Amino acid sequence: MEENLKLRVATDIGGTFTDVVVYDPGLRKYTTAKAPSRSDDLASGVMDALGLVVEDPPVVESFVHGSTVGLNAFLQRRGERVILMATAGASDTYHIARGNRLDMYNIRYRKPTPLLPRRDIIPIGGRLDCDGNELTPLDHADLRRAAQRIRSEDVRSVAIAFLFSYQNPAHELAAAEVIAKLAPGVSISLSHQVATEWREYERTASTVMDAYIAPSVSRYMADLSTRLGNRGMAAPLRVMQSNGGVISAQAASERPLQTLLSGPVGGAAGGVALAEVLDRPNLICIDLGGTSFDVSLITAGQADSSPSALLEGLPVLMPVVDIHTIGAGGGSLAYLEAGGLRVGPESAGAHPGPACYGRGGTQPTVTDANLFLGRIDPEYFLGGNLTLDTEAAEAALRDLGDKLELNEERLALGIIEVINAKMSQAIRTLTVERGIEPREFSLVAFGGAGPMHAVALAQELGIAEVIVPPDPGGFSAWGMLQSAVRQDFSEAFFRDFADLDTGDLQVRFDRIGDRAVSSLLEEGVTADGISLIQRLDMRYQGQEHTLTVTLPNGVSPGETDRFATLRQRFEDTYSARYGHSNPQASLETVNLRLTALGDVGRPLLQPDYQPQQASNDPSKTTPVLFTTGSHPTARFNRETLTPGCSIQGPAIVEEATATTVIPPGGSATVDQYGCLTIAAPPL
Repeated sequence: MEENLKLRVATDIGGTFTDVVVYDPGLRKYTTAKAPSRSDDLASGVMDALGLVVEDPPVVESFVHGSTVGLNAFLQRRGERVILMATAGASDTYHIARGNRLDMYNIRYRKPTPLLPRRDIIPIGGRLDCDGNELTPLDHADLRRAAQRIRSEDVRSVAIAFLFSYQNPAHELAAAEVIAKLAPGVSISLSHQVATEWREYERTASTVMDAYIAPSVSRYMADLSTRLGNRGMAAPLRVMQSNGGVISAQAASERPLQTLLSGPVGGAAGGVALAEVLDRPNLICIDLGGTSFDVSLITAGQADSSPSALLEGLPVLMPVVDIHTIGAGGGSLAYLEAGGLRVGPESAGAHPGPACYGRGGTQPTVTDANLFLGRIDPEYFLGGNLTLDTEAAEAALRDLGDKLELNEERLALGIIEVINAKMSQAIRTLTVERGIEPREFSLVAFGGAGPMHAVALAQELGIAEVIVPPDPGGFSAWGMLQSAVRQDFSEAFFRDFADLDTGDLQVRFDRIGDRAVSSLLEEGVTADGISLIQRLDMRYQGQEHTLTVTLPNGVSPGETDRFATLRQRFEDTYSARYGHSNPQASLETVNLRLTALGDVGRPLLQPDYQPQQASNDPSKTTPVLFTTGSHPTARFNRETLTPGCSIQGPAIVEEATATTVIPPGGSATVDQYGCLTIAAPPL
């Protein structure tokens, strides 16, 4: 059977649909499908989608999955009850948190609610100093009392976060051993394994988050692995991480925090691959599905990322691709509030879904508005797998329109204008608010509804070019197929930059590198497929926060010119971020970071795209309502368009996973990779 293994599969769970992409390297062909997501049983939605395109699971050689289980558990506050074991005398660190206000001018601002109450924090005697030296031995009597409480209250998850454990994990490891022995079966998260970095509050908060979602993630991974195995799939299950790489399901169960943003990151990974293929290093990627709108940036060919993130005000110390998400999608509900029209963030989801689904929904949604305006063909939604009810959409619009004293046409246009304004602002949050000019980027639109709104967003932001990749509805899943196996490691490294010892630095990186290589070999990566990236967290002396800078091709003893290059990289990065720098100021380092990448093959787009049945003629012409009025609009089947063909707006390009709207004045061409490139007309 080994020689017959060939299919590469990726799945992405969305709030409304679960997407699956299958790549057959023999045919050099992608196949995509969608199935409704099941909020109460996510694994069933994955199996439903898989069954649509994979007839013989044993022939699958690679399976990558974007999981939303951990994120859902956190957002819905359905995670496990957690007991936090913290150093006596400093056990309130998690609740004290930080004194800064995240929303400075909000008079109603409240600190984010912790994931556990103060009564669930157990102080444990024992103390290390800031260098990791033991000042007071670990109090085993405290540990035994903690284990007794954990057993008596049937607690299933424990977070252990002791002071300075990132310098010396001995106390945490000893405590974990006692708890595992006296309270068997409990899930244990250790702060030095979750985040080997300074900042006690952030490290503790990350550990609590890890413990909060760990049982949910572990159960889901075990359930999905079992179901795949029962279908005969022998391929290893890999999971997308928040950092843009993949890891094995076993590693994901052991490090669940790394999967927190697993789903949305697939689109950014796809953007990186697309930037390489199309030679467009600067991209704004937008993913508009049924429930949410995700924005990510690709700059200089790499996904914009950060060593930490804030989720609803709670910090997590882990490398993450910067993604800005708002509640906006095809299922976003329109409603009356304070005398005005509001759209989202509440969503109709998949059940009952928009009114036009005919499943009992009565409130108008963005999809209902687009259908009423003529932008969606009711007979060809999801490739014809779902026929939409135009009359139900019109009735829902009429009910709300009567309350707002608007007719159906004006209300439908208003819904689109409101949701577009919210999405434009989300893009500005990642660009304009950081001093980045959107006009210098191309806009990549994907998700089931992304191409429908993309040109309007580009016009609002002054972006000249919109790119719609092949099968945009499954682009996030496609991006997961382009991702390398990735592991990130960090280590505290407080040094004056002027006193850096190249030999000491190399020894430390070599030690971390050995761990990294071993971890990737355990993931099934071959030795010649492993690459290591070395970075330093740096800052001006006296500052609080750092910037992460990549070392130029590693370091070697005596090569001080590399540090001059490193200094210049820091100054350039600082200037780009803050608009100025101070080359005369003293620098210091805070953390070492090493990223290990394992190449497992990347089925990139090839410049030989040809449709199976070629035709550049429109299938029909229908009236479509735009802001400038109703226009006769040609409708094209994307699966038949050939490279080099040109389309003049107004036009609609339809395919199984998405609909692309080209307004009056716009134009589009199909390139050799099958991408649809649209020239957005100025407003």
